[in-house]
Order: sequence, then structure tokens, then C-alpha cells
Amino acid sequence: MMQESQAVAAVAALDEPTRRRLYEYVVRCPEPVSRDDVAEALGVARATVAFHLDRLVEERLLAVGHERRTGRSGPGAGRPAKLYRRSDRQVSVSLPERQYELAGGLLAAAVEEADETGGAPREILARRARERGAELAADAPDIVGTLERNGFEPRLEDGEVLLANCPFHRLAQAHTRLVCEMNLGLVEGMLEKVGGGLRARLDPHPGFCCVRVARD
Repeated sequence: MMQESQAVAAVAALDEPTRRRLYEYVVRCPEPVSRDDVAEALGVARATVAFHLDRLVEERLLAVGHERRTGRSGPGAGRPAKLYRRSDRQVSVSLPERQYELAGGLLAAAVEEADETGGAPREILARRARERGAELAADAPDIVGTLERNGFEPRLEDGEVLLANCPFHRLAQAHTRLVCEMNLGLVEGMLEKVGGGLRARLDPHPGFCCVRVARD
């Protein structure tokens, strides 16, 4: 899962007008293109093109390969040209942070398993959410950091951890019970890894996530 700060940095890289023109040209091309291709097509100095293309590679918005376009090899064939293409990275930024891809994956997996096994979809979804929550917390030092990293905006208050943001806000508004149960399972899975004696429960309050975390 991409960190929101990384996604923001990638989007910010496209705020520079020339860099954005270069990016849009590269991704429209059906084949990888060289610096010379871009410079000629857009009428931009080659040095400027090289600088911006390499910045886009640093942000993993473009991928780069090397190829000798002369068709020759060996001594005298010249250096391979850098060729740029769209990378496989997907960038999505939302403020407040949302995790609809995570929800979609859990829901689709639960439906597929229910169809294959005849099990109850809600029970399967809750189990899969707990399993995914444990995976998300696997390398985290504590629950607050895990919740923060996954968009819940945790706040400590009177021995409880309040979640100021619901990463599934629109889905929860339309399908409250289903999504809140999934959300609870996700947080429970996180607590299994880094709970430290904390327990999650459903306790909806206006302006907060439906899940609260407190001591047993």
C-alpha cells in the first residue's frame, strides 16, 4: 500500500508545467521514447528534458530502460539510449485519506469465497478483514502507528484511542453495518499483532470512525 506522503510527493512532481507536458507526452506514446524524441516533439531543450524525465523516474511515475536504436552491437555501436515509458505505479491522493481499494479487495474476496464454499459472506468478510489487519500491522511497533499509517488518524483521549477518520467513509454511509463490521475486523486484526492489551469495539460517534479502541 502506498503511503499518502509518497503519493502527495508524486503528484507534486507533476505541478511543474513543463514536467507535466513531458509526462503526458510519454504516457500517450505507444512505445518507449528517448530524450531526443521528447525534445524534438515538444520543442524543449534536451538538457531540460533529461532533468524532468529523470525526476519523474525518481518519483516512479516513469520507468526507464536502455536500448541501442542503431541495431548494431559491439565496439563502435554507441551507448544505449535511455527510453522512457509509463511505470506500473498507481497514484491516488485523497484528503482525508481513503482506502477504497483495500475495502474493494476485501469485499470481492469475501464474495468469491462465499460463492465457492457456501459460507456466510459477512462472516467471511470479518475473518478476511482480521487477517488483513494482522498483515498491515506485521512490521509495526505499536497500534497507534499502525492506525496512523493506514489513514485512521488516531487520537489518544482518556485512555482510549479515538479514530478521527474513517478510511471507508462513503461506503460506510451507504452500507453502514457491512462496512463497520469489516472495519472492526480490520482493527481487531491489527490489535492481535500490536494491541498491547487494547480491544476494539463498535461505538459510532458523529465526526469519528465507528470503531473505538480501549483497554480490556
